Amino acid sequence: MLYCFGGAILSALMLAEPPVAPLSNDTNVLLASLIWYLVFYCPQDLVYRSAALLPVRLVLSGMKEVTRTWKVLGGVAQAQKHYKEGILVMIAAGWAKGAGGGLISNFEQLVRGIWKPETNELLKMSYPTKVTLMGAVIFSLQQCQYLPIQKHHLMFIYTVFLVVNKSRMMLSGSSSWPFAPVEGAMYRVLFAEAPTDCASAAVAKAKAPVRAPSPDTCAAAKEDVKEALDSHNGSAVSDTDVKVSRSPKTEELRALDHLLCLNCTQVEKEPFPGKVQFIGSEVEEEVSETAANIEEEPNDDISSSDENKSFEDKPP
Repeated sequence: MLYCFGGAILSALMLAEPPVAPLSNDTNVLLASLIWYLVFYCPQDLVYRSAALLPVRLVLSGMKEVTRTWKVLGGVAQAQKHYKEGILVMIAAGWAKGAGGGLISNFEQLVRGIWKPETNELLKMSYPTKVTLMGAVIFSLQQCQYLPIQKHHLMFIYTVFLVVNKSRMMLSGSSSWPFAPVEGAMYRVLFAEAPTDCASAAVAKAKAPVRAPSPDTCAAAKEDVKEALDSHNGSAVSDTDVKVSRSPKTEELRALDHLLCLNCTQVEKEPFPGKVQFIGSEVEEEVSETAANIEEEPNDDISSSDENKSFEDKPP
């Protein structure tokens, strides 16, 4: 009931009216209870599955937007009865009555034992909250004779905008705010910086194409690996009688060489380089660093073998 009649309850509290007055209509309360029961407890979820169909969702969403127009206008008219020239009070009452369910969502969650302060509509407004605030401002200006337009004309234009935009969002699967460019421009003018949107930044970063290694990069990296292997194997063999053993550095270089061969083959076969899962420049840097570390670090196996050999040659 808090979610269904949240707008009427919130606007009544703001205007010092009984908050239980919206619950005095038994027909609305019984109808809301019946719909809630059918949605959550209907056998085989028939009601929910039927409402989830796209044509049915379009019709229900259109009806919801028409109801939103009447709620916003009712809140503005209700505030005008108490405050004739209080345009800010009229905007607040119209906004509360049209989007009260979202504005008191934190209180409704708290009643159910859930506390999520990050979902506060005042901190991060959703599309219904923003469009309801815009309607409250427009209808308040019209009620105060600041807009030279008839009320029914304004209601028709606002309702058509809500229904068309909501249908477009549902059909295209987009949740973008149609006035986002205007909102961003006003934000930059008033606060001298662009608004940050973490979700948009994450989506843009995920959609960014992955740069695949070029054939030249693969060839250069393979040459570095081969040179490092040759130099390492040459330094490892100090005498023909000494047994050559593979050190961990040699195994690492061989693994890098194998990885480069597989990668270059994938680049040649793959028509879309964006599907390659690593970047050639990073592999080249890793190969260069490994080769440099091998050249700088002494070979422990060779030194130990030389010591053993000298120890064996020493007479008792």
